Amino acid sequence: MEKPPLSKPDEMIKTIISILNTGTVELHSLTPFTHHLTPILILSILSSKTLSSRPNNLVSFFRWCKSHIPTFSQNPTKTLPSLLILLPSLFRHNKYSDAKSLIVDFISFDRQNDFHRSILHPTRAYPRPSRALLDTSIGAYVQLGRPHLASQIFKKMKRLCLCPNLLTCNILLNSLVRYPSSYSISFTREIFTDAIKLGVSPNTNTFNILIHGYCLANKFNDAVDSLNLMAEYHCSPDHVTYNTILDALCKKGKLSEARDLLVDMKNRGLLPNKNTYNILVNGYCNLSWLKEAAHIIELMTENNTLPDVWTYNMLISGLCKEGRLEEALRVRDKMASLNLYPDVVTYNTLIDGYLEWKKSLEAFKVLDEMKEKGVRESVVTHNILIKWFCKEGKMDEVNDRVREMEKSGFSPDAVTYNTLIDAYCKNGMMGEAFKMMDEMGKKGLKMDTFTLNTVLHTLCQEKKLDEAYKLLNSANKRGYFLDEVTYGTLIMGYFKDKKVEKALKIWDEMKEKNVIPTIITYNSIIAGLCQSGKTEQALNKLNELLESGLVPDEYTYNSIIHGYCCEGDTEKAFQFHNKMVEKSFKPDVFTCNILLRALCREGMIEKALKLFHMWVSKGKTTDVVTYNILITSLCKERRIDDALVFFKEMEDKKLRPDNFTYNAIVGALTDMGRTEEAEVFSSQMAEEEKLLNQPLLPDETQDTVKSESLKESDSSSMAHSESINELCAKGRYKDAMSLFEEVTQKGISVSRFTYLTLMEGLLKRRKSTSRAVR
Repeated sequence: MEKPPLSKPDEMIKTIISILNTGTVELHSLTPFTHHLTPILILSILSSKTLSSRPNNLVSFFRWCKSHIPTFSQNPTKTLPSLLILLPSLFRHNKYSDAKSLIVDFISFDRQNDFHRSILHPTRAYPRPSRALLDTSIGAYVQLGRPHLASQIFKKMKRLCLCPNLLTCNILLNSLVRYPSSYSISFTREIFTDAIKLGVSPNTNTFNILIHGYCLANKFNDAVDSLNLMAEYHCSPDHVTYNTILDALCKKGKLSEARDLLVDMKNRGLLPNKNTYNILVNGYCNLSWLKEAAHIIELMTENNTLPDVWTYNMLISGLCKEGRLEEALRVRDKMASLNLYPDVVTYNTLIDGYLEWKKSLEAFKVLDEMKEKGVRESVVTHNILIKWFCKEGKMDEVNDRVREMEKSGFSPDAVTYNTLIDAYCKNGMMGEAFKMMDEMGKKGLKMDTFTLNTVLHTLCQEKKLDEAYKLLNSANKRGYFLDEVTYGTLIMGYFKDKKVEKALKIWDEMKEKNVIPTIITYNSIIAGLCQSGKTEQALNKLNELLESGLVPDEYTYNSIIHGYCCEGDTEKAFQFHNKMVEKSFKPDVFTCNILLRALCREGMIEKALKLFHMWVSKGKTTDVVTYNILITSLCKERRIDDALVFFKEMEDKKLRPDNFTYNAIVGALTDMGRTEEAEVFSSQMAEEEKLLNQPLLPDETQDTVKSESLKESDSSSMAHSESINELCAKGRYKDAMSLFEEVTQKGISVSRFTYLTLMEGLLKRRKSTSRAVR
């Protein structure tokens, strides 16, 4: 290696400054100095007043040092002083892009947050942080997904009464509203208020970000208030403003409020655009109001706004949810005539639809067609198939599909892991579920609300409701975003355990936290109250539901009808039914069965038969339960011949009689002395049982279950399980994990409850985001 021409540090500094002071720097001329430059010498060169007017050369030199001088680049504490000296020069020459790039590069490796500390608590050795430095640093931290650190720098600007740039404010607000924390919106509102006080003039984009945050947190009134506040700051709402709120309202089923907002939008002179129409189509499809959705598509065409692939994808999704799969295919085919080509979302929707409606052969045909058309599978395609295999309990195929997913170049994402965790929990394979959670964390995938809800659901199934409640409270403190499913899961758990007061207490807590219940959450509490003999209280919840702008569905009405019937008040059940039919309620087969059972229970068989014939005359569907109710009641009344007429009708309709059907008929025939006929039906029942009586578990699986139960009963297993549970109870999750790994390596299994405890621990190990932001 060639030695530098000058060996003394001062002379070397002068030589390098001389090289850098030329118009275009030849960086290769610095090579002789590589082994002689130290962080202190680099700092001296960057501090040179001679070079202060050459920011480009300074940046080039700094980058060269980072790539050629290990003692400078490998230790952030050695690099930081030079960076802090260099930045003011860049800001003086408006080199904001270069400055931000250097900051981003540095803080991405700054694990100890030295740069952040030096800005918040500067020493006298370096220039005090300027407005430009603070402003640019906020943008850098936001770019790296660390809005909590960026917000602390903003607060520093607030203390110094320095007004941040509007663009900086907007990117910070935007990052905060999307940050996965239950505190996000409160911090966003605080930053917004402080920015206004510092003299920032918000624009429409600022308000759109704030409104988006309110909508994510289901604070619709605050979103609308922000829209109305815009005029005070000389801002006008645009399509994004309205579409953001409309989308949030439609997703929550608040169609009446969405209509009111649409009227306000038109009154302000804003006509709906394609996104507005698409939001409405999606809203109607989610509520299964497919006629209304189709009408919106017609309106689009009339107003010269052509539907796009997204529009038709939503309609296809709505049809698939309703099981109208042939119609969904026709819509897909219609797209081609409009020069709209089905995309991966179209195919994914159809595949998912067929699988949900138990038509797996058709689903795989669509998958083959998708490949033939050159439409590449996505992560979602794989997740749909994994979900189906999980539902079918085909866990071996699930593992094959995950491997195929990875071979296709896709890594399992949070949805994949959550699906697997959920499936393993439902199949009682707690060890595998825990393994997935652990693997998820090691891959850097954050456990989210879905993961939390899965573990809560499993705890509720195991009737460990106290543990579930503790987990809910600790999850809230750790920044998990608790949604209506989180609370609904625990509410249903308490109702199933007949703890009505506790269920209502959780409901009140949910409302206090401003978590907006959806129709599903309302249905859960209405059904729970009805099953607990509190139908009048359930009726109050129905009125509350209607006042909130939600639209009840068949399940809502059926729960209340069933509640009255269970309380023996069939007359009230019919009165409520008739009143709701006047309000567009469309009774389904469940409604019919509930009313038939109530009439038969009270001995009003003729009224039940009249209701049945009226129902059938309207072309409405019936099922095995419908016929079983009538056949059982007729048999009890010794009207066996009438019962046999219904039995024949069942067979004609291809409705397979079950044990309830046969037992009722065989019992009645035997009681009436018609033993030969009874024997014929008994033989038929035996044949049916042969077809249906397949073993629930293959022999291999049964052997595995036996061996696992033997292992769990082992004293060593029990002792280790207790030790792990004790460590978790003390909050020593790290020690618990170490012990778990140690015992499993020895081939010792732990109990099902221990796996659940460890899973809770993984959720609780997530650091509190609230502390980080504050």
